[in-house]
Amino acid sequence: MAAPAAEGAAAVALRAVLARAGRAAERSGRAAEAARVVAVGKTKPMSMLRQLYDAGHRCFGENYVQEIITKAPQLPEDVRWHFIGHLQSNKVKPLLTKSGIDPSKCVELAKHVKLACPHLIFSGLMTIGMKDYSSTPENFKALVGCKIEVCKALGIPTEQFELSMGMSGDFELAIEMGSTNVRIGSTIFGPREYPNKKQNQ
Repeated sequence: MAAPAAEGAAAVALRAVLARAGRAAERSGRAAEAARVVAVGKTKPMSMLRQLYDAGHRCFGENYVQEIITKAPQLPEDVRWHFIGHLQSNKVKPLLTKSGIDPSKCVELAKHVKLACPHLIFSGLMTIGMKDYSSTPENFKALVGCKIEVCKALGIPTEQFELSMGMSGDFELAIEMGSTNVRIGSTIFGPREYPNKKQNQ
């Protein structure tokens, strides 16, 4: 009987990230699986994403439209894809999302989606900290505050509403502060590579 193939570096890194995320969730008084890890494969080859899929992971994200529409068909349909980048207006049709808004307009946007967009379900917020991307408890508290305000305005129980905040450098603190989704790229896949930046935009 042949020995099993050695686990790839990305799969090993993913396992470590999942363990850290689980411990952070438990420190916040939640179940270890309370925070979803979105593996962000920005600029990385399909072979690395396939490693994670073969290791049982099903939650992937991309920053560029071209990457997500190229990679998604190459993995089975049980993958849950997240688009986490800015979207130019000429690329809205294949993906249908947009770039961010100021937190002060969060409730207004949420109400608009609920009242004027019957084919959309407003299920959560994808956030990033202040312009300097500092990952302080105060910044995360402000983002949690946005979630609370939206839930109150729309009459949605907070436990049924997603809050995506936290990336490779701060995901444990983000989970401790209440994140339900963390977007992890370089900690799993290694540094990003940009051989031809224009082709990805």
